[in-house]
Amino acid sequence: MDINRREVIVGSVAASIGISAGGCDGGKPMAGKGKLKVYDSDYFYADGKFDAAKAKQAYYEMMEYHGYPIPDVLRTDEFWVCDFVQEDFAKLGMGGIFWVNAKGRYDQCGAKAYSGNFKAASYGYLGHEIYLLPGQALPEHCHIGGDEGYGPKMESWQVRYGSVEFFGEYKGAGDETLISEMPQKDRPWGCDQDWFKSKYAAKRTAQAGRIYTLEDPESWHFQRAGANGAIVTEYATYHNHVMFSKPGMIFASSGAS
Repeated sequence: MDINRREVIVGSVAASIGISAGGCDGGKPMAGKGKLKVYDSDYFYADGKFDAAKAKQAYYEMMEYHGYPIPDVLRTDEFWVCDFVQEDFAKLGMGGIFWVNAKGRYDQCGAKAYSGNFKAASYGYLGHEIYLLPGQALPEHCHIGGDEGYGPKMESWQVRYGSVEFFGEYKGAGDETLISEMPQKDRPWGCDQDWFKSKYAAKRTAQAGRIYTLEDPESWHFQRAGANGAIVTEYATYHNHVMFSKPGMIFASSGAS
């Protein structure tokens, strides 16, 4: 599935999933901002249909809470929201915008004047912002090479506001802990299912400023926000295909036509 800044697949497939809202938090409210309002999943649905406008408004409230500047583009359809057809948006879902998702051949871009040693080589890069409400998580997924000839997406994340727990199949950063050793109430949903692949968890906060990098190509991973939500900047190679570990999971929103 191709995803770029303007294109996100919207559809409907029956499935069932949820994510525990437990987790870490290192984000603190801006002075005078008060307490961040937290919504139950029911708030985002009417007759089984996901209300994208309510979801976006919840993200705007989180952005204002953290003092995050809201550019005009986030008031347009460039800013997308998704519940992965699970009807449990407060626990499983995300908001995002692809600032750029570029690909091409060096001699075919721009003025097409480049004739250097890499003229026949391909390039690809991505800039993405991820928005997560308090306790909200992405589903477990991986990125694989696609038909266009681009390899698996390699990516790093910087928590800009709030805090995140990163879950992955392998130990890479060195400070991960085993999911199996987490208190039961804090373990991510699905960790006892056959399809679940992640084994490790690592915490990152905006205050610490440490990057988390996925070092193993095509490995399974996901992330979950702390109690004050999270705004995460992603640095990556070109994104061209995503797969979910849970059968039936898709990049879509409930009730969308």
